[in-house]
Amino acid sequence: MTAFEPALKPPPRNIGERLVRMTQKAPIHVALVAIALIWLLPTIGLLITSIRPRNEIQASGWWTVFAGHLDFTISNYQQVLAQGNMLSAFFNSVSIVVPSTILPLILSSMAAFAFAWIRFPGRDLLFLTVIGMLLIPAQMTFIPLSRLVGQMHLGGSFIPIWLVHTAFALPFGIFLLRNFFITLPKDLIEAARIDGAGNVDIFRRIVVPLSVPALASLGIFQFLWTWNDLLMALVFAPRQGQPMTVQITTLLGTYASEWYILAAASFLVMVVPLAVFFSLQRYFVQGLLAGSVK
Repeated sequence: MTAFEPALKPPPRNIGERLVRMTQKAPIHVALVAIALIWLLPTIGLLITSIRPRNEIQASGWWTVFAGHLDFTISNYQQVLAQGNMLSAFFNSVSIVVPSTILPLILSSMAAFAFAWIRFPGRDLLFLTVIGMLLIPAQMTFIPLSRLVGQMHLGGSFIPIWLVHTAFALPFGIFLLRNFFITLPKDLIEAARIDGAGNVDIFRRIVVPLSVPALASLGIFQFLWTWNDLLMALVFAPRQGQPMTVQITTLLGTYASEWYILAAASFLVMVVPLAVFFSLQRYFVQGLLAGSVK
């Protein structure tokens, strides 16, 4: 160990030392729990409201369930799925999100590999140009893109919204993955080249397996952005293929005063992103830390 390396704390030898360390960390844990509860409070309230009967919602607030008012029902969700067309909107959302997540992952990973490990003229200038595209607001491109879609006769299908989501995801995806790829062991890449492996083999057999955390992190980002998107869906999604974010706006006009319907519909929109995030949060954290430490 050099003089610049911090000394590691020895493990606690007895119960007393463990209690002392737990006491020292207790304020941090209490603060984190308090922040998590405050952050989750709206979601908890929305969930409880979505499973309460109409008369209970009109008579008291959702927090009264903690006082023993436990009267729950799933009829709210049944009504939303049957009369609100949320079930068909759910499948439309899946039809939009899956290709709009897979395409940017494939294209971003290939471009990032080229910027990280393939030398070609103007590589750095081209990479800076790609990063500069992050500054372009999506709203500025809606009119020319809409005209282009009309000229190519692509209206009435999911292809325009797939391409738009992919195009706007590429700059950030390339930036994130390139920063991760350059941290991979250089000796491993050079050894593969000496053994006769081409760029395709190196990318497929070495880079991709070692970059699962970064790829999963980008996939989570893109999934959440696409699933929660409203503006691009209003402009580019077909009329018969509106996702849940658009369909729920129609409920605001039809069931504006029916809080139990709106709560159930809102939680249906939230439940899939929550499930995806919590199931892949380990890769999400690893991907966010990609490139921060060498």
